[in-house]
Amino acid sequence: MRAEGFIKGRPVSLAVLDYGLFKVHSNGRIIGISGFAIQTDENETILVDTGLQEKYAKNAQSASEEDRLDEFGEVLECTPDNLPAAQLAKLGLTSEDVTLHVCTHTHIDHVGGLHAFPEAPILISAKERKLDKPLYWGNAQPLDWPECDYILFESDVRVGPGLTVLEAPGHSPGQIALLVELPSRAVMLTSDAISRVEEFDEKFVGAWNEAAANASAERLMKLAAEKDAFVIYGHCPKQWPSLRKAPETYS
Repeated sequence: MRAEGFIKGRPVSLAVLDYGLFKVHSNGRIIGISGFAIQTDENETILVDTGLQEKYAKNAQSASEEDRLDEFGEVLECTPDNLPAAQLAKLGLTSEDVTLHVCTHTHIDHVGGLHAFPEAPILISAKERKLDKPLYWGNAQPLDWPECDYILFESDVRVGPGLTVLEAPGHSPGQIALLVELPSRAVMLTSDAISRVEEFDEKFVGAWNEAAANASAERLMKLAAEKDAFVIYGHCPKQWPSLRKAPETYS
C-alpha cells in the first residue's frame, strides 16, 4: 500500500483521546497519555496511537511490576474509560470505523492497542517497523508485530489532502509527527519528538539519538511557525489540562 494519497478526504475534526495519567518518579512530573482521532469529510477516521495495554486498566500495579515500568514511574490513571474503544465511543465511533491506524513510535504508552484494529492498516515509519519487535519499555518487549497490512514510508509523505506525516527521528529510530490542516487552522501533533517545550533547553537528553532529536524538533517548530499551527506536544504537563478532550474536538 502507498502512503501518499491513502486518505481521500480533508480533515474536518481532531479529538484528543485521554489514555490516562502517569507520574515520573525522578522529577514528580505528571503527564497525560494521549492519542488522537482525526475525521475527514469523506467519513474516514484516522486513529493516532493507542495508549497502554488493556492489562493496565485491569490492574495497573500488577502490569507495571510485570513490565518493570514501576521503576520509572507510577500509572496514576488508566481505567477502561481510558482505552481506545471507550475513547472512540465518546465520538460515536467503533473500532470498525477506523480507516487508518497511525503509530507514531513503539514505546509502551503508544502501542497498547497495536493488535486491536486488525482491519485497519498501520501506518508507521519503515525505520521503526524494521525493528525485531516494538520497543515497548526497557528490556520488556512482550509485543510482536501484528499480522496486518502496513503502510511504510521513508520520508515526509502527504497521506491525504491536509494530512502530512513527518519523519522526526531522535526520540526513537522511527519517531513521526503529523501536520493536520483543519478548516480553522493547522495543528502540529509532535508526539514524543517534542514531549514538552523545556526539552529544547535540556537538549533532548536521554533520547535514543540526542542530535537527531534536536534537529527534528527544530524542523517541526519551524514548519509549525510557517503554517501558524497550534502545537500539541507529546507529554506536556502544562498543556495537558487545557486541551479539549473527546468528545470535544478541534475543527
